[in-house]
Amino acid sequence: MTTTTTPAAAATARKHSLRERWNNLSRVQQWVILIPLVVLIYFLPVLNPPIISTQPGYDFPIAMFEVARYALVAIGLNVVVGQAGLLDLGYVGFFAIGAYVMALFTSPDSSLSHLPFLVVLPIAMVVTMIFGVILGTPTLRLRGDYLAIVTLGFGEIVRLLADNVGPLRGNSGFKEVGHPPGTNADGSALFNNSNGIPWYWLCVTLIIAVLFLVGNLERSRVGRAWVAIRDDEDAAEIMGVPTFKFKIWAFISGAAIGGLSGALYAGQLGFVNNQKFDVVTSMLFLAAVILGGSGNKVGVLLGACVVAYVPLRFQAIAEYKYLIFGLALIILMIFRPQGLLGARQRLLAYGRQAYQRLLGRGEQISSDGALQTEPTPGSKP
Repeated sequence: MTTTTTPAAAATARKHSLRERWNNLSRVQQWVILIPLVVLIYFLPVLNPPIISTQPGYDFPIAMFEVARYALVAIGLNVVVGQAGLLDLGYVGFFAIGAYVMALFTSPDSSLSHLPFLVVLPIAMVVTMIFGVILGTPTLRLRGDYLAIVTLGFGEIVRLLADNVGPLRGNSGFKEVGHPPGTNADGSALFNNSNGIPWYWLCVTLIIAVLFLVGNLERSRVGRAWVAIRDDEDAAEIMGVPTFKFKIWAFISGAAIGGLSGALYAGQLGFVNNQKFDVVTSMLFLAAVILGGSGNKVGVLLGACVVAYVPLRFQAIAEYKYLIFGLALIILMIFRPQGLLGARQRLLAYGRQAYQRLLGRGEQISSDGALQTEPTPGSKP
């Protein structure tokens, strides 16, 4: 008796085979493969490949910085939405706070003491973490739609405060926001508005550092608690997980990364006012996470690249980007609700070794964002 294999089934088998081979590699072997890719990513603005170049419509190095900035935002929002399962519609509020902290401490339009850019970066993160605690303490006892509405209100409150509080200068904003040190051979500033390459390198370096930190968190007790809360908060509470504490930690971690990205944005643009932090921007941040795959770091990076890059590459359709991404999300929710890349199973601190010992293969990617296991050979479906 012979069995026939359809092309779709064969493609799925190849995809699972490649995925399992990758997951079965050690960390060292994976990094041997990833390091050349990281080097290529660093040199993208210098190489300016014709296929993906945004010129002449948009400066390519600055476009790459915009993509990297969105990627950093998506990593932070993924901690809140993807890891802990908390629907945050006002994440742009943390982004705005980081930008305003940078402006207040570095712009000549501010009456506060002026500090170096690199000193203000951690200050911006600490301030946004404090606001994460202020927002999370009274609201994280809410769930679902109620939490989403409250966070949406938080984002709008930040924007309205920037419009109505005098020292924040409303629509006039802050000019000549600070930048990192360094000069070119001719004496001009290395980090300036027209040269996106150093800004891109700085942002990519910070992304790598943040990915290391977030990855370690995911594999720790904190990460396991976040996954348990995301999958079933009531069950996690019954099993002894202090859900409220870990949700606060998710908000704090996400807020810190959001503040960091906002500070970078303010420094590169050199100008901050209340027009840059509306609800639509927050929806684009969320679209990057959902499009790429909520709960998967690589997935949200991919989603951020799509959301930030496509309007800059195709200027003719840039004004329709909200319609296009809206339709894309609808189609995605129908045919692939887990996003372009599904969430990884990471309940175990040493999940890779456990899967190899129990199943003879590495970690699996769930098909719907929840934890699932594939049937073992010979078992009944």
